[in-house]
Amino acid sequence: MTTRLWCDSRFELHVAGPMHPESPGRLAAIRSVLDRAPIAGTTVEVPRHATREELLAVHREAHVDHVLSLQGRSAQLDPDTAMSPGSADAALLAAGAAVDATVAVLEGRAANAFALVRPPGHHAEADQAMGFCLFNNVAVAAEAARRHGAERVLVLDWDVHHGNGTQHVFEARRDVLFCSSHQFPYYPGTGAPDETGVGEGTGYTVNVALPGGRTDADYGAVFHDVFLPIARAHRPDVVLVSAGFDPHRADPIGGMNVTERGFAAMTSVMKQLADEVCRGRLVLLLEGGYDLDALGQSVHACVEVLAGRRRDEFPDGASPEARAAIAATRAALGNVWSART
Repeated sequence: MTTRLWCDSRFELHVAGPMHPESPGRLAAIRSVLDRAPIAGTTVEVPRHATREELLAVHREAHVDHVLSLQGRSAQLDPDTAMSPGSADAALLAAGAAVDATVAVLEGRAANAFALVRPPGHHAEADQAMGFCLFNNVAVAAEAARRHGAERVLVLDWDVHHGNGTQHVFEARRDVLFCSSHQFPYYPGTGAPDETGVGEGTGYTVNVALPGGRTDADYGAVFHDVFLPIARAHRPDVVLVSAGFDPHRADPIGGMNVTERGFAAMTSVMKQLADEVCRGRLVLLLEGGYDLDALGQSVHACVEVLAGRRRDEFPDGASPEARAAIAATRAALGNVWSART
């Protein structure tokens, strides 16, 4: 089996506006790096449109209808989120690629997968687009995994921004564990450590709210001390990653200091986790990342890990600030996971 990549020039039909950071150049930069330095053991797949039923598993009918009604038109949905004539088509393809990547991994037709899509998705709420996002690709994929027989799903979000939309879709449930590391306080203002889920889902939302300036070593502490023990206790049938590359030290929007090595290390530990608990079923889905060179190089490093051509480890030396954020998350979760980790 190979690592399958869902990537297509039609994603570049979405144009959020002149000088907008979520530009078609993001995908062009990724495609350029992958073309210049092909990675053995990978194949590229053609995306298809998500169905209405797949979208309605996450989104309200009025929201789906509103986005689709703007096909072939331009519109400003909020101060950050705009649509061009090709945006609705790109959004349907992005959600469809997320589903197909997940199902291919669940069915054993791919060793693992990376859906290199845009527009991104993790800010999209059930009833509204926001934060550059139209449909919540990872949430649509998680629901597809559940329909396809996965009893437990892990969604891990390492984007610099909190995945508010994903959290809100699943916060009252135990079948989907949502873990997020993000800069805080920062857009969209959610993701405090005491946001741990609602009702029966309490404890199944795990937020590590990091101050700006955190490094590869800080993220290593978050993964090893929080995410991995909880994920092993959850024992997901598939691991989905909202892979945003805006924590990179070169990113113009984020305020973190992560490097390509850090993203490769994150992918390495998630691959190891998936190998341990769910026969390697791992899917990455592109979210943010707005420095084009950093984005292309970081994605390439992660694909190398997926294809078994590279393995990175986090450096030692987490900061006191990261340790404090980890402690806040642990305190907020209380004893929910202590007996199982």
